[in-house]
Amino acid sequence: MDIARPDIKRKRQRRLAVFVVVGLVAVGIATAAVLRLKPAAPSVERSAIWTDTVKRGPLVRQVRGLGTLVPREDKLRLIPAETEATVVRIRVLPGTKVDPDTVLVDLTNPQVQQEAQDAQLALKAAEANYHNQQVQLQSTLMTQKAGAATVGSDYSQAQKQADTDKALNDLGVISGLTYSASKSKADELKTRNGIEGERLTMNEKVISSQLAVEQTKIDQARAILALKERQLSALTVRAGISGVLVDLPLQVGQNVAAGTTLAKVVQPDQLKAELKIPETQARDIQIGQPASIDTHNGVIDGGVTRIDPAVQNGTVTVDVQINGALPQGARPDLSVDGTIDLERMTNVLFVGRPAFGNENSTISLFRVDPDGKGAARVPVKVGRASVNAIQVIEGLNPGDTVILSDMSRWDNVDRVKLD
Repeated sequence: MDIARPDIKRKRQRRLAVFVVVGLVAVGIATAAVLRLKPAAPSVERSAIWTDTVKRGPLVRQVRGLGTLVPREDKLRLIPAETEATVVRIRVLPGTKVDPDTVLVDLTNPQVQQEAQDAQLALKAAEANYHNQQVQLQSTLMTQKAGAATVGSDYSQAQKQADTDKALNDLGVISGLTYSASKSKADELKTRNGIEGERLTMNEKVISSQLAVEQTKIDQARAILALKERQLSALTVRAGISGVLVDLPLQVGQNVAAGTTLAKVVQPDQLKAELKIPETQARDIQIGQPASIDTHNGVIDGGVTRIDPAVQNGTVTVDVQINGALPQGARPDLSVDGTIDLERMTNVLFVGRPAFGNENSTISLFRVDPDGKGAARVPVKVGRASVNAIQVIEGLNPGDTVILSDMSRWDNVDRVKLD
């Protein structure tokens, strides 16, 4: 017969509970230990990254931009239409070398031809009126001069008679009444002689004024004729300068309005580079800074001559004057690469410019271990930047090797393994 032993059952349950608690504690400790373990460093293919070594020495700050070769403003001629006209003949095509007198296009406008003839006749009429008026005024002046001469002669004779009568009156030969009459006549003629002299002077001034009016009409007619003759001459379109015809957007029979560009002539050896510099890099550009232009067939030196004050599509236009001869094949609208030297810094710590990171900021870079098997993330304070390099202020030493390529995939880790 079995005897119930409840105390043994309780001991077994107590022992089982202890084992369960101990097991749970052991699992918790193991889990905590695992969680505290750092994840294994991810592997990075060495061939997929690029690195650079920190150096100390001179650093040339530069900015770079794409652009084109364009004609210099003083070596470019755009030929506009002087009047409305019709194209009747095209003499040369774009790409042709031209001289100042080379005829490019023949235009026609019958109205301009008629107006030129009318202006020529108007000038002849104005000149004829001037000469006719001059003859009439001179004739009138001569008549007035003759009248003035007569009065002057009468005055002279009367004055002599008055002087004689005075002497006779003093001797008692003639009466005082006779002397008084001769003296009054002489005084009257003296007054008339003075009036005639003033009238003659006034008439001479009037003649000059009237002739000046007629001369103004002649000058006006001559200016109109010169304008019409220039418009008539402009119907024969000439190059005006030596160079190359680069644009002629016309067709025979086409009607063009006044002001329409007929042709564009440039001097191909007188070009400048027009660079588009990102607005974030253009703030330190100054006129006179040296530059180099890569035409993909040679590199030529130049200097900054103009900085556009406006920003267009995120870029600033910078003009670079080219010094020296252009490479073979350089021509207007040729695409070029331009580099502008902003500053020459001496004895600075620098490294190649990383894929991401602005100047005057703190960035994170992976510094390669001395054994080259891994790289650790370090904060780096950088200063001024150039096209391919950036100044290092803190965080790196000369000889350190850092990864410059895009490492954003590993932003959540502090170390990587290099395979």
